[in-house]
Amino acid sequence: MQTIIIQLITAMTGSLGFCLVFRLRGRLLLPASFGGLLCWGVYLLGLEAWGGIFVPTLVSSAFAALYAELLARHLKAPATLFFIPAVIPLVPGSTLYYAMYHAEQQLWLQAKDYAVQTALFALGIAAGACLVWAAFEMRRSFVGRRCP
Repeated sequence: MQTIIIQLITAMTGSLGFCLVFRLRGRLLLPASFGGLLCWGVYLLGLEAWGGIFVPTLVSSAFAALYAELLARHLKAPATLFFIPAVIPLVPGSTLYYAMYHAEQQLWLQAKDYAVQTALFALGIAAGACLVWAAFEMRRSFVGRRCP
């Protein structure tokens, strides 16, 4: 339990640091940073439920996109300001590093394993966000269409 709390705090801190680097405005700083904590929490729950990499990442990314869209409407700001910091904890930095390291050492099997993990993280993030954004776009097109 203690490691989970540390992971959640670290996820929020990482998102907060990203927000500060890109000078996010004051009133949006805390909600955007909190998205990183929530997104990582959903990822950890998904990891417990399904295991693997792709499905928990997809669900977590979809949650981040939904969180960003709803918060954008509530705070009247672009959804990107909330989505990017929320998915920062999901970015596969270590697996990419190890893939490149093992490739440079010419350890091709390990490099391939880490590259596949990196690709699964990246595809999960992209697919989850696309699913939610497609649903919101479909809703916009149906709501905007008026019947004669």
